[in-house]
Amino acid sequence: MSFIDLLDIAGTAESGPRYLWLQKLIRTAIETRRLPAGAALPSERELCDEFQLSRVTIRKAMEALVNDGLLERRRGAGTFVADAPADKEPGRVEKSFSMLSSFTEDMLARGRRPSSEWIDRSEGSVTPEEALALGLSPGSPVYRFQRIRFADGETMAIEYAAVPGWGLNGLDDVESSLYGALEAHGNRPVRALQRVRAIGFEPEQAALLGIQPGDPGLLIERRAFAADGRIIEVTHSYYRGDAYDLVAELHHI
Repeated sequence: MSFIDLLDIAGTAESGPRYLWLQKLIRTAIETRRLPAGAALPSERELCDEFQLSRVTIRKAMEALVNDGLLERRRGAGTFVADAPADKEPGRVEKSFSMLSSFTEDMLARGRRPSSEWIDRSEGSVTPEEALALGLSPGSPVYRFQRIRFADGETMAIEYAAVPGWGLNGLDDVESSLYGALEAHGNRPVRALQRVRAIGFEPEQAALLGIQPGDPGLLIERRAFAADGRIIEVTHSYYRGDAYDLVAELHHI
């Protein structure tokens, strides 16, 4: 049986970026034990030939799976399916802190169905706080997006995002994915600074998420930069602590 047969490629529609499609195929094969722990994956060259994808695309898909702990690289031997961590709770989402990706991309890559409920979206002149965060002059236009994020119908986070007026044509550009809309305008972030802080949810936030006031959560503050160095996004995301984990791969210097 070939590697493509193991992934059950016929059962998965190809949509979105190719690296996410391949990543989802491999993730599903691992979670359904079609690829058992310890199984060796083909080399990058072999994967390029089998899927007719570039080495950059293959590497991007593999990197995310390694960061999520599903694959492991063994020096001089190749890439293998990792042993399942004994302490991972079912239903929780693991987000690699070293990958710059959107909520929609994160959920699709994990086989989850992302959706959103708008709290508010508006446009207007930048506030003093926004001007400082976005590096804009007083009076500059800005778009604001506030929504609840879901995975498979379950609340995951409340997200507050601000984007400078030059980044989009209008509010309606953003339907499901903010990064998808920015990419369509050539303004997708290429790097970001993030800060994570533990919080307890306020009553109003807890009501939106269907949890109890004071329940633990994670506040992730992100300031993202476009390719030309300008700040393209400032986002404050409040994630449920019982549904979301942050992971990062560390290297010895």
